[in-house]
Amino acid sequence: MRLVTLSAGVGWHVADLRRAAEARGHQFHVASWTDLNGHVGEKSAAVRSGECNLDSADAVLLRTMPRGSLEQIIFRMDVLRALASRHVTVLNPAQAAEVAIDKYLALQRMAECGLPVSETIACETVESALRAYSVLGGDVVVKPLFGSEGVGVERLTSGFDARRHFQAVVEQGGVVYLQRFIDHPEGDLRVFVLDGRVLASMRRRPAPGQWRSNVTRGGVGEACVADDACRSLAVAAAEACGAIVAGVDILVKADGEPNVVEVNAVPGWRELARVTGIDVADATIAYLERAVRRGLSNDAA
Repeated sequence: MRLVTLSAGVGWHVADLRRAAEARGHQFHVASWTDLNGHVGEKSAAVRSGECNLDSADAVLLRTMPRGSLEQIIFRMDVLRALASRHVTVLNPAQAAEVAIDKYLALQRMAECGLPVSETIACETVESALRAYSVLGGDVVVKPLFGSEGVGVERLTSGFDARRHFQAVVEQGGVVYLQRFIDHPEGDLRVFVLDGRVLASMRRRPAPGQWRSNVTRGGVGEACVADDACRSLAVAAAEACGAIVAGVDILVKADGEPNVVEVNAVPGWRELARVTGIDVADATIAYLERAVRRGLSNDAA
């Protein structure tokens, strides 16, 4: 197969995918999101990134996407759909990327499917955000609507700090996204779903004195086997977002009920692979082999 990874750079995950792909005898190329070029003409159409022709790829894998304007993000999704229309397998599909990148939309999709999710309010004005802060008990987690790896995530327990934070978000043209804080001294669960099944899971514990358990924020992973309820919930959450591959974050409340916090459609696995010993990159390439053999495009995969 000829595989292309769309990425914001060449980091550990891209190198791990290259290792797994080449070990299985495949060609592996790296393309840049920001170099995408969609050419539409009377007799032909093409998608390129620099010198890399994505049309001729058997499969395109999505890795970390750089921030961009609304126009840029929409254009990138348009390109993924164009590739799918030319029978290129894309992982994850464009619709999954669109849903998961938008935390509110993803949570709404999961709630519509009857899945337990963290109580959340999104709004656009300081006054609405302050009312939401009160409704959610005066102890909330605020996040960028678009974002990952814990960047821009804050816990607010002071009305003064809340107002100041909300004003800053509104002044920058953002949406205030608030979730009721759920105490989780034992950390959260990261469940890695691939092709409708749980590939691996780990517990992420926050660093001493911290409440965020993101590994990129100092959290530490430890191998664990998610129970049946959490495994079923993770698979259902990925399906609700249309994601073939997903990192599903789950918090277990004091009463034992698991809640989905969010779904990441471009999940990392460095810590997961380290603590579980599972070769996530190899499993991903193996899925793509099956998908390409079956002729799955972006819309079908």
